[in-house]
Amino acid sequence: MENGEITEGLPVPAPPNGRRYRPVGLDDRAVIQMASMDTGPSSDDGGTATPQPPRTLKPGANLNIDPSTQEGSSDHATSSGSQGDSKLELFGFDSLVNILGLKSMTGEQVQAPSSPRDGEDVAITIGRPKETGPKFGTMMGVFVPCLQNILGIIYYIRFTWIVGMAGIWQSLVLVSFCGACTFLTGLSLSAIATNGAMKGGGPYYLIGRALGPEVGISIGLCFFLGNAVAGSMYVLGAVETFLDAVPSAGLFQESVTVVNNTLLNGTATAGTATIATPSLHDLQVYGVIVTILLCFIVFGGVKIINKVAPAFLIPVLFSLLCIYLGVFIAPRHNAPKGITGLSIASLRDNWGSEYQRTNNAGVPDPNGSIYWDFNALVGLFFPAVTGIMAGSNRSASLKDTQRSIPIGTLSATLTTTAMYLFSVLLFGALSTREELLTDRLLTATVAWPSPAVIYIGIILSTLGAALQSLTGAPRLLAAIANDDILPVLNYFKVSEGAEPHAATLFTALICIGCVIIGNLDLITPTITMFFLLCYAGVNLSCFLLDLLDAPSWRPRWKFHHWSLSLVGALLCVVIMFLISWSFTVISLALASLIYYYVSLKGKAGDWGDGFKSAYFQLALRSLRSLGANQVHPKNWYPIPLILCRPWGKLPENVPCHPKLADFANCMKKKGRGMSIFVSTIDGDYHELAEDAKTACHQLEAYIEYKRCEGVAEIIVAPSMSEGFRSIVQTMGLGNLKPNIVVVRYPEIWRRENLTEIPSTFVSIINDCIIANKAVVIVKGLDEWPNEFQRQYGTIDLYWIVRDGGLMLLLSQLLLTKETFESCKIQVFCIAEEDTDAEELKTDVKKFLYDLRMHAEVIVVTMKSWESHVESSSSGAQPDDSQEAYTSAQRRISSYLSEMKETTQREGRPQMEDGKQVVVNEQKVDKFLYTMLKLNSTILRYSRMAAVVLVSLPPPPLNHPAYFYMEYMDLLVENVPRMLIVRGYRRDVVTFFT
Repeated sequence: MENGEITEGLPVPAPPNGRRYRPVGLDDRAVIQMASMDTGPSSDDGGTATPQPPRTLKPGANLNIDPSTQEGSSDHATSSGSQGDSKLELFGFDSLVNILGLKSMTGEQVQAPSSPRDGEDVAITIGRPKETGPKFGTMMGVFVPCLQNILGIIYYIRFTWIVGMAGIWQSLVLVSFCGACTFLTGLSLSAIATNGAMKGGGPYYLIGRALGPEVGISIGLCFFLGNAVAGSMYVLGAVETFLDAVPSAGLFQESVTVVNNTLLNGTATAGTATIATPSLHDLQVYGVIVTILLCFIVFGGVKIINKVAPAFLIPVLFSLLCIYLGVFIAPRHNAPKGITGLSIASLRDNWGSEYQRTNNAGVPDPNGSIYWDFNALVGLFFPAVTGIMAGSNRSASLKDTQRSIPIGTLSATLTTTAMYLFSVLLFGALSTREELLTDRLLTATVAWPSPAVIYIGIILSTLGAALQSLTGAPRLLAAIANDDILPVLNYFKVSEGAEPHAATLFTALICIGCVIIGNLDLITPTITMFFLLCYAGVNLSCFLLDLLDAPSWRPRWKFHHWSLSLVGALLCVVIMFLISWSFTVISLALASLIYYYVSLKGKAGDWGDGFKSAYFQLALRSLRSLGANQVHPKNWYPIPLILCRPWGKLPENVPCHPKLADFANCMKKKGRGMSIFVSTIDGDYHELAEDAKTACHQLEAYIEYKRCEGVAEIIVAPSMSEGFRSIVQTMGLGNLKPNIVVVRYPEIWRRENLTEIPSTFVSIINDCIIANKAVVIVKGLDEWPNEFQRQYGTIDLYWIVRDGGLMLLLSQLLLTKETFESCKIQVFCIAEEDTDAEELKTDVKKFLYDLRMHAEVIVVTMKSWESHVESSSSGAQPDDSQEAYTSAQRRISSYLSEMKETTQREGRPQMEDGKQVVVNEQKVDKFLYTMLKLNSTILRYSRMAAVVLVSLPPPPLNHPAYFYMEYMDLLVENVPRMLIVRGYRRDVVTFFT
C-alpha cells in the first residue's frame, strides 16, 4: 500500500470493552469530531444509517457536548445504539473529555482536589470551575492591601525625625536602598507567580514549590509569625496615637519623661523637654479591644474586608494630601519658629547628617543610652517598606494571580518609594534640624487645615495595616496546613473556598498576647528579620529557577534576570546584618529549628523543588566531566550491583534478603557511595510490567528501611540469565556504572536438587568476566552480622592471584564499620613448595606498607598437582581429606557417564547451554585437588576467623556448569562466612595520595 492510500472494505477487528469504530474513508476530513460515531438504529434489511457529517470547530467557538453522547456501559451502548466514542479512541487514548476535564462542560460534577498538592501537576483545566467565593482583581486584591500595609505609622511619626538625623542625602540613600530591596523582591515574586497556577499561601507557596517543603515551611511559619506580631505593633501604634490626641480618654495616669538638656549640632542646649506617654495599662486595655474588633471584621471574610478597606484607605490618602498642602503653604500664622517653609537655606542646612545620642523617646540627649547611625536607621525605617506580600498572601482570592500580583505589587512598591523620596526633599526643606528632631508629630503640625486630620490618618493607616496582617497571616497558616506536611497543623486545615476561622483565632491570640506585653522593642527587630528572611527566600527561589532554566520555567513576567534576583537576595542579607547581627542569628536559628523539625516529622512532598533540579543539573555536569575514561585508582569507589532474589525462596512481601543491605553498607566508607539493587522476574514484559513496578516500589521501601544509599531496578526477562545479561550491559551511564556484582552463593542447589542453578550461576560469572565487572560471592549470608553484632578475631585474606587490590580494599572497608573494627587482618599468600617463602613474605609486607595497610603476612606452601600425582603413583599415604576428594570424583564421573549415554543415544556431540562440552578428566582432577587443598588450608588456619576472603577461580572453558559447582562446593565446605572475590583488569588501590 502506498503512502496516503486507504483501502476500503478491510475488516475492522472489534476493539475491547465493546467499543466500535468505523473505517476511515478517503474523503474524511481531518477534524476532531466530539460526537457519537454510532451508526444509529439499523433498518430491517440490515442497512446502516448514514453517519452525520463532522462539524469543523471554528476558532473561538464554544464547544458544546450533548450529554447523550457521553460514553456509557458497553451493554447499554449495544442495546440502545445511542452512545459511542470519538475518533480519538482510534489512537488508543481516552477522549479529551477525560484528559482535559471537559466533563464539566457536559454538566457532570468533577471532584475537586482535597488539597493544593492533589492534582497540582494538572496543567490544563477546562470547564466551569467550582464556585469558591468572591474573587478580586488587581486594585482591590493586591494594590490596596499592599498600599495599606506599606503606608504605616513610621511615615507619620518617625520619617521627619529620620530626615533630621540622617540628613537629606543619606535619607535619599536609605529610602533607595530599602526600596531597591523590595522592588527586586517584587520582580522575583512576579516571575515566580507568573510561572503557572498559584494557589493559596502566597510567598510560602512560591518558596515551598521552588526550594522544597522544608525550606518553604520554615520560612512560611516565620513569615506567619512576623505578620501576626506585626498586627499587634500596628494596633499599639494606633492606640498610642489616639491617646496622644485625646489624653482624657486614658483610664490610667500617663507617664512623663523630663529631659534637662538636648544635643543639637554637637553642643548641649539648655532647657527642658517634657514628653508625655500613655500608660502601659491603657495601651493594653484599648489594644485588646481594638484587636477583638478587627478580628470580628476578619471573621466576616475577604468580601467584608475588601468593603471595609476603602474606609481605612481613603482617609489615609486624604491625610497625605493634607500634609502636602500644609507643606506648600507653610509657615502659617500659628506655626512654630522652626518651620521655615520650603527654603533653599533649610535644604542646605539639612543636607548633611547629624547622628547623635538620644533617650528612649528619641529626643537628643548627650547622656542618652541610644546612639543612632545609618545602620540603626535602616532597622527603624525598613518596616515602612514592608507589606509587599499583602496581595500574594491572598492569592487564593484573586481572579488572575498571574496578572494581578506583578502589576499590583510593583505598582504599590514604586508608588510608595516615589512618595518617600519626594517627602525627603519636602521635609528637608521645610524646617530646621531642631524642629525635625524634637517634634515627633511634625506631619500633624504642618498639616492643613488641622492636626486632627493627621491623627485620624495615623489611626486609620495603622488599623488598616493591622487588618491586612490579621487577614494574610491566617490564610498563610491555613495554606501550610492544607499541604499536609506537618501533622501538628492539621487543626488549621480548611476546605477550598472556606474561611480559615481556626487560623484566624490562633493569629488573634498571638496578637493579643503581644499587645498585653505592650513593649515590642525586643520583638520588632525579629519581625523585620522574618520579613527579610521571606524576601531573601523569594529572591533565592527565582535565582535558582532562572539559573537552572528547566523546561517548566516559562514565566510570563519577562522583566527579571537571575542577576537581579541574586542582588535582591544579597541586599536582604546585608540589611539583616546591618540592623542587628544578633537578631539575624536568632531568626536564622529559629528557621533552622523549624527546618530540622519538618525534616524529622514532616511528610514527603513531591513538588519537584528547585534543589532537586539543581542536584540533577549537578549530576549531569559531573557525569559529563567524568566522561567514559578509566577512573584513576585514588578516585575509585565501589558501586555494587546486588542481585536480590537468586538462590532461595523468600516470602512474597520480602523483596530482598534481609542481610544483603547490611553487606552492601559494609562495602562503603562512612556510608558514601551508591548501591544498585536489581531483581529479575521471569516472564513476558507486556504481561508483567505492572508487577515489576509494584516489586520496584517494594524494593525501594526495603532500601529506605535498611538506610542504604541505593536505587532499585526490576527487570522482566524470559530467564534470570538473560535478565542479568541485559542488566550488566546497559546499567549505568558513563563512569557511573556498577563495577562490582554481588551474588549470594547458591548453597541450596544440591540440597533441593535445583538443577538449573549451576548453569545460571556460571553464566552470571562469565558475563561479569566478559563485561569486565568484579565479582563478590557471599557465602553464609544468613550468618552475616548486622550493625549491632560486634565481631572479634581476624579477617583472613587468601591472596592467590593479582586482582587489582580489590580484596585488600574490601578488607579495609570492613574495618571502617563498627561491626568489624575490633578485628585484625591476616594475609595468607599461597605458594608452591619450591617457592622462597621468606622472600615472598618480605615483598608482600613491603607492598602492604606502601599501601598504608596494616596486616600480618603469612606464607602457606601447598603441594602442587604434579607432586600429588607422583606421591600417589609411588604409593604414598593419602590425606585425611582423600575421602571428600574421592566422593566429588564419583559424582562427577556419574554425571559425565549420564551425559555420554544421552549424547550417544541422541547421536549428537556433548552439548550444554548451546555449547560443545570437552572434558579433560585430568584437568578435572587438578581442579578438585586444588580446591580441596585450599579448603583444608582455610579450615586449618581460619576456622575462627570473622570473615574469610578468597580469590574466585574463573569457570574452566568447555566444562559443564555442574563440574564448576562441585569445585566451588569443595572450596566453601564447612567455612561459615566467606567472600569469594574476583577483581578486574584495573587497580583499585594506589601507592600515591
